[in-house]
Amino acid sequence: MAGVSDRPYRSLCRELGAGLAVAEMVSSDTTLWSSRKSIRRLDYAGEAGPVAAQILGTDPDAMAEAARVNLDLGADIIDINMGCPAKKVCKVAAGSALLRDQVLVGRILERVVNAVEAPVTLKIRTGWSPDSRNAVEIARIARESGVAALTVHGRTRACTYAAPAEYETVRRIKREVGITLIANGDIDSPERARHVLDYTGADAIMVGRAAQGRPWIFREIATALSQDPAERGMIHPQSHAGDPAPKDWIKEIVKAHLEALYAFYGDRQGVRIARKHIGWYCRERCGAAAFRQGINRTESPADQLSQALAFLDQSPEMETQAA
Repeated sequence: MAGVSDRPYRSLCRELGAGLAVAEMVSSDTTLWSSRKSIRRLDYAGEAGPVAAQILGTDPDAMAEAARVNLDLGADIIDINMGCPAKKVCKVAAGSALLRDQVLVGRILERVVNAVEAPVTLKIRTGWSPDSRNAVEIARIARESGVAALTVHGRTRACTYAAPAEYETVRRIKREVGITLIANGDIDSPERARHVLDYTGADAIMVGRAAQGRPWIFREIATALSQDPAERGMIHPQSHAGDPAPKDWIKEIVKAHLEALYAFYGDRQGVRIARKHIGWYCRERCGAAAFRQGINRTESPADQLSQALAFLDQSPEMETQAA
């Protein structure tokens, strides 16, 4: 979620029911932290906790130092990324490429856990490729290293996001390895969340891409999971006492999100960052493609915000129009 889960977005997701929001990953090479992008990613000032900082790298000592510095900057949890499938990450043997070197995985985890007095968590995929799934072995290494919780995305690196997520590997880990387990991958509805929890026995779930343009999914899932089994599906997840109509409620969320982006990044950069979020908020509405072409030429926060809210107010969802 690099480029997405910045501080304004994390704050919004927490307000809408996320129990934990992990920060954008940063390289363990602290010499790279002087860039404007890294400075913002490492800015946890005033953020409601617990703050989970995510680090990426291959050198155990550098990873340990990056963990210590993140704690000094205000993080409460250190999350180690061994799941990123991006080519630029894997070509330097980081991210999910580390799953091919279990010895190095163990060295990194032990070094980081021993370096900090804070929980250390780990995010992985199920392996490098379908014929080399080794997430169960990695989970054992994580447990023995003292990792507090493990998140498993139900795809290998070779699968990217093309194949559907599989949860059998997650289920095996829960059955065979004693570690706090978080399931991830294709969880895009309360129904899928319930299925994944029931099937895998995982302790929690993680939502990523499904929250883009739909940060209220955390509230939908939390509401559904808290209901009595006999009542599931009877209460709309947005139906809370005092809430406005769903359309107005969504507009309020979008307005607060965009204004937070302008405040955090400044007007010029904030407008540019907001464009992708607006695209996600509007993608299920009629005329979304033409609208994006126009609003992406807008340069002022006031114009961008007013156009986004007007489009959300006037354009029906595609399913509604089709009906």
